[in-house]
Amino acid sequence: MMSVYPDSSSVPSLGKGDELHQQVLASFPLCQLTEEDLTQNPLFCRLLASLSQHVDQTGLALPLKRELEKAERELQTQRLGWLRSESLYQLLREMIQDHCVRKHHSSTPAEDDKFYETLEQCLLVAQCVRQLDPSSTTAQEQPPFLGLSAQHVLGLMPPQQDVQSMKQRLLTELEKRLKEKCFNILTYYQPEWEQDSESLKAVKLSRLPESLESESKRAERLREKCRESAALLQRQTHCYLSELMGCVQILQSLILDHRLKTQKELDTKKVEYLEAKCQIIICKIRVEMLELQLDTYTPETIAAHRKIRVKLDSQLSAVRAEKHSAESMLSSFQILGQDFEALVEEYSRLRQEIDNKSWALKEFSQHSN
Repeated sequence: MMSVYPDSSSVPSLGKGDELHQQVLASFPLCQLTEEDLTQNPLFCRLLASLSQHVDQTGLALPLKRELEKAERELQTQRLGWLRSESLYQLLREMIQDHCVRKHHSSTPAEDDKFYETLEQCLLVAQCVRQLDPSSTTAQEQPPFLGLSAQHVLGLMPPQQDVQSMKQRLLTELEKRLKEKCFNILTYYQPEWEQDSESLKAVKLSRLPESLESESKRAERLREKCRESAALLQRQTHCYLSELMGCVQILQSLILDHRLKTQKELDTKKVEYLEAKCQIIICKIRVEMLELQLDTYTPETIAAHRKIRVKLDSQLSAVRAEKHSAESMLSSFQILGQDFEALVEEYSRLRQEIDNKSWALKEFSQHSN
């Protein structure tokens, strides 16, 4: 474990001054840090610089990152294997469906019908065997389905002679179909290559993975460059705004706090010119403020606020009058003393009983009807 406060001997290897700040900001792009924060907290800056040697840009520890990359590679291998088998299965299903369509529209040779029937039957048996015996893909044991086992389903396989004949032809058909799909992908990637010869397409197809990989890496480099540019732009924007605010404060101080005063030694015209210039600057600032207010408060918004204010003022007046009336009545009641309070409590109790009985009578009348 690294120390919380790294000694100064490790700082030269990390950089000094602005170089160290840039290194820290580049190592932690997800943190909302600025050079001003790092300048005001040098020990924290050194801590982040030392920490950047043990974590990546996302804050993940390097050993854990290596384990994560290893797991991702294993997952990618498993995904690739599944994708291969699934692509082959879907390709076989597509071949069978295409043959059914051709058979529906026109007559097909008997050997083609036999080939595709055998292929379809083998696929169905293999799928059923996989469902009944998942041990080849998972480590779990699945209970028997309807008392069936893989051996029961394997008895439905076509004759061995038909299977061998189908296998001999299947490689040729698969190669033909895969070549056709690869050429389709190639022409989708570069439509102008559609008129090329088959041999030229084969050569270009062999180079397609390298082209796609290079474009993928190029796109990743561009994305990384965009992220770096965005982080740099954010830092520069923050610095620019800080400097701009400082300049505005200095300008306001010059205009409002340190305005030149009339001096007897100065020429009257010069004093008037300076005062007029200051007034012009103040007017410009006032115009900008007024433009901002005009952009913020539209005529519709002001009209709505006025209506709301009139309504609220009327309600406030009514509430004040009601409050005054209630205070007058309360002051008149307080003159009567404790005897009146007892009468009020008795009246409240009787009023509550009347309300309860009225409600019960109303409910009884409704149920009676």
